[in-house]
Amino acid sequence: MKNFEGRVAVITGAASGIGRATCLRLAERGCTIAAADIDTAGLESLEKVLRERGTLVSTHRVDVSSSSEMESFAGEVEDFHAAAHILVNNAGVVIAGTFEEQRLEDLEWLLGINYWGVVYGCHYFLPLLARQREAHIVNLSSMFGFLGLPAQSGYCATKAAVRALSESLWAELRPKRIGVTSIHPGCIDTSIVRSGRIDDEDARNEVQGLFDRMGAPPDVVAKAIVRGIEKNKLRVRVRPESVLTEWLKRLAPVAIHHTIAHRFERERAAREQSAT
Repeated sequence: MKNFEGRVAVITGAASGIGRATCLRLAERGCTIAAADIDTAGLESLEKVLRERGTLVSTHRVDVSSSSEMESFAGEVEDFHAAAHILVNNAGVVIAGTFEEQRLEDLEWLLGINYWGVVYGCHYFLPLLARQREAHIVNLSSMFGFLGLPAQSGYCATKAAVRALSESLWAELRPKRIGVTSIHPGCIDTSIVRSGRIDDEDARNEVQGLFDRMGAPPDVVAKAIVRGIEKNKLRVRVRPESVLTEWLKRLAPVAIHHTIAHRFERERAAREQSAT
């Protein structure tokens, strides 16, 4: 998709972070914006900024893990804008802890947003996208979609599922002139860790500190999203650590997990020794 002017872009998780930055980037390219989130205050702030820039925008309070709310959202976009050309399934959350420690209700919450939210977005907006001469779907995966990490089994599983779903849709939707891109960010300074379900506050603060020190601004991902749409890319890796992760998985698909496991065991032993 080369021309963005007048196209309707639908973005979930739009109130902050990558979603907000993507709204601003696509608006800058001439898109009309339909922004969805559960954070109504964040949506109001985004709407104010976009309207001041002269962008036509609608905001929608939507829980992406709800099939009925996503279906209603698609209907609202059709009623308000009469079209959808770009869909960015961005909403995402995180939990942390070993699989043994994780609660099923937290895993269900994670799956509902990170995976089913993407499925619902693709399902309910596909009829609108298919009516256009060309359209594009962007699904937010992660560098963790390339390999499984200890203490992140749920998050890695959802992001791997989003990657696989995107690859399947890419092949299926080509005849309909609908492009599909999976985005794989590395370390990005967003609120996902602050808002995640993480029982160990020391671990949360440690990871958040890393994001604060080394994380790239969300606009880096927003630029990559626009580039992926423009060049009709199947996969876009964002940041060197994302590229490195994928290559390590390709070059040493089993050995890399031995290395990860040994490091996890050493760090856990060190924490237990420190605690005693």
